This record gives sequence, C-alpha cells and structure tokens, in this order.
Amino acid sequence: MRLAKWLGLAALLAAAGAQAQGYPTKPVYLYIPFAAGGPTDTLGRNLSQVMGKSLKQQVIVENVVGAGGTIAVARAAKASPDGYTVLLHHIGMSTAPSLYRTLTYDPLKDFEYIGEVADVPMTLIARGNFPANNFKEFLAYVKANKDKLSYANAGLGAASHLCGLLFMSAIQTELTTVPYKGTGPAMNDLLGGQVDLMCDQTTNTTAQIGAGKVKVYGVTSSKRVPSLPNIPTLAEQGLTNFEVVVWHGLYVPKGTPKPVVDRLVAALQDSVKDADFKANLAKLGAEPVSAERATPEALRKLLASEIAKWAPIIKKAGQYAD
Repeated sequence: MRLAKWLGLAALLAAAGAQAQGYPTKPVYLYIPFAAGGPTDTLGRNLSQVMGKSLKQQVIVENVVGAGGTIAVARAAKASPDGYTVLLHHIGMSTAPSLYRTLTYDPLKDFEYIGEVADVPMTLIARGNFPANNFKEFLAYVKANKDKLSYANAGLGAASHLCGLLFMSAIQTELTTVPYKGTGPAMNDLLGGQVDLMCDQTTNTTAQIGAGKVKVYGVTSSKRVPSLPNIPTLAEQGLTNFEVVVWHGLYVPKGTPKPVVDRLVAALQDSVKDADFKANLAKLGAEPVSAERATPEALRKLLASEIAKWAPIIKKAGQYAD
C-alpha cells in the first residue's frame, strides 16, 4: 500500500511537472486590488501588455476591490496554485498585517514570490485654489489651520493613506482625514474643492499637475522625478527623514510549481527591460525596477523589511480595521 501511495504521488508530481512545462496554455489573470483608473491599475494594465508578449498568452486584468486591497490578496492566496492567478500589489502588502486585526492570509507564508515590478514616487498636492504658493508657506498654513483642513485618501491601507500617516507624523500635526473608496473619487473631490490636501502616486497626479488643476508642493522620493523636473523633493525643502516610494510586487499562490514560477520570473525580467514599458512608466513619473530586483528573493527580503518598518508607524497612529 505504501509503495502504491508513493507511486501515485510520483505520478501526480510528474503530471504537474509536465503541465508546468507547457505553461501557459490559456489566459493568465492579473489581480489588481484597487479600482480601475487608479495608479496600481494603470501600472497593471501596462504590465499586462508586456508580460502577455513574453508569455505568448493574454494577461487579463481583473480588479478585485475592497477592504484596502485585502480582498484581492485573500482571494489570490486561495486560488489554484497553477500560475493562472497572479497578484500585483503595492506597499499595502506590507502594512496590512499591522492595519488589520484579523487577516485570512499571511503575506510571508501564503505566496510564492515572482519579483518587484516598479517604484512609483508620490506627490503632495492641494486643491487648485489653496492659499500657499510654496512648501514653506504650505507648512505654515497647515499648522495654523489644522482644525479646518481635510486630507483625502483612497481608504485604509492605500498608498495615499500611508503617505498621509507619515506626513502628519513628520510635521507633528494631525489633520481631519477623509477616506474614499479609491483614488478616483478622492481626486474628483480634490479637484472640486470639497477636500484640501492629498498625497498620491505620480501615475495618478502627473496629468493633473501638468494641467494646472492642482497645486503641488513636492515629491516624496529622494531624487526629483524626471517627468516633473521643476518640482523639488520634500527633503530638499527641509522635511528630513521623509521618503515614500510606492513599490509594487508580483505574487502567486503558495505551492505554484517552480517551473511556472520560473516562467513568470522570466516574463517579468523581460518586462522591466522592455523599452515601451519604461517609456510608458516614465510619462507617469515612475520607473521599472532593475533586473536584480525583479526576482523572488529580492521581493521576499523587501516585503519582510517593509513589514518591520511600517508596524511601529501604524501602531503609533493607532489606526486599525477589523
């Protein structure tokens, strides 16, 4: 009986290996944890095009929204580990363990890692008629009028929420926060003057800045953004120890066969080197990671370090969800 069991297991493994070698034989679904039209969605749709070319299969974007991205992550964790469900998630993958008291998944245990994808800086912006004309005036005005101002974000766990937490901590000033169900509605209300401030990814703000529809007071990266060369960093303007770059990574369910993971890693490597992908992201103030970072081990290390980084910040802010 024991021999029969081992032979049966060996047959199953051989069949899985054979299936993996031919992967992919049908479209691959790329889960995006946020709404269509938002910054992560924009990145995902650009990525799906170049990965599809490499995989020689269609990569279909599926927006699985809600609960700060955790619904998509939970669904991806429970998906069949066959490589046909891939998750693209940003920095929120590392903050969910601290923000949510109960999670149905463990980011460090329930996934196989494909690699990092892209870094997206953020911009600190305000409604078009905000009184301050530069960051020095902005900071003074915010501190003097903190009880009257509102800070918009795309919901608990969104990059805009995390940037806001760090910013308020850095300037030691609490503002009224207004959470939205996505960046799109938050930006619409900022443009309409219903809210005052927001910090969001360049993939979502570059066009509005270029059109002069919002006021911008700085970028959150350590270096200026090539597509916004005249906008200084917040560090240049005196806000030290403040840097937020929204990193993104690709994941598949735990137990996905290694040949499938390797195939996806190769497709990601092709993508981050793709000239059109680089050009499209550059227009949005973002850039793909280097080939060295588009690997499973690089993403594994980054995720672990980011979980450790954000835990004390979130604990200090005291913002949690069930």
